[in-house]
Amino acid sequence: MTTPTQTDLKQRAVQLLKEDAEKIEQLIAVQLEHLTLPKCPLYEEVLDTQMFGLSREIDYAVRLGFITREQGQRIIHELERKLADLYTMILPGVGGES
Repeated sequence: MTTPTQTDLKQRAVQLLKEDAEKIEQLIAVQLEHLTLPKCPLYEEVLDTQMFGLSREIDYAVRLGFITREQGQRIIHELERKLADLYTMILPGVGGES
């Protein structure tokens, strides 16, 4: 059985992870609006670093038992979907096309 404190911690962990994902989304939106070369290696490096950091936060929250692996995967997949949408909106023809 879960105590109210544990439930509060779990809800807070999910909220913080979602806030971090939103920060990454905002960073990408700002960068895409101001970059002339969206395929800039430095930009891609920053994005990769941010996504890696978020994935490590999620792994840590899973290990602590604050979220399930599936909840963590949903956060990452939702961010990836939003990023694809941003690319499609800001850079038509880039989105999910290969």
